[in-house]
Amino acid sequence: MDTDLHTIPLFSGLTPDQQNTLLSLSRELTVDKGELIFQEGDPGNGFYIVAQGKIKVFKISFEGKEQILHIYGPGHIFGEVPVFQGTSFPASAMALEPSKILFLPRDAFVDLITSFPALAMNMLADLSRRLREFTVQIENLSLKEVPARLAAYILTLSQGASAGHSKGGQSRKKEAPATRVTLPVSKVQLASLIGTTPETISRILKRMDQADLIRVEGKKIVIRNREAIQELSHTGRL
Repeated sequence: MDTDLHTIPLFSGLTPDQQNTLLSLSRELTVDKGELIFQEGDPGNGFYIVAQGKIKVFKISFEGKEQILHIYGPGHIFGEVPVFQGTSFPASAMALEPSKILFLPRDAFVDLITSFPALAMNMLADLSRRLREFTVQIENLSLKEVPARLAAYILTLSQGASAGHSKGGQSRKKEAPATRVTLPVSKVQLASLIGTTPETISRILKRMDQADLIRVEGKKIVIRNREAIQELSHTGRL
């Protein structure tokens, strides 16, 4: 497995020997597209790291409507929320494409924290970051119009695309946000992520293109007027 734990914030403070110890406790899993990794309510007996592929974390309402909470690519961890409580998973996870993931058992990981205190601090930092992300997501879904949600998502992608060029643990100057991004999911999945319909996504992207805020090239989006997109992400007026 080529997973470099040093590039994952949760493990960034560990020495190579400590990272190897973690890897020795993990189990590599291969999952097919559409395969469930865990379901909401399953025992939270460990957590996962995406090595290759793409994973969605989602919930299903009583009416059967899916709400995607997160979409994770290589290097991201998921399913870590119940690690300390020993409770069940609060959501479900499924592979969006053929993927390889690492599973770290809860009991072994908790035991390691006593030897590697940096893990506990990193876990708290990661959970705090997730809480902030959820706060923003709830605000977007409950308070903002769909154009604002989509504009905010495009801006987030541009920041992530820029950060993706940096190497873990290296200090470097802050890069300017990317001007070209690629939608990492289908319009159906994106609609579920921001709480709308695929048809609405297509209509808003077309209007943003006509207003010269972006240029749509299939799944690629060229950002032409960042300031206007930032304003749209706040006002929702297009």
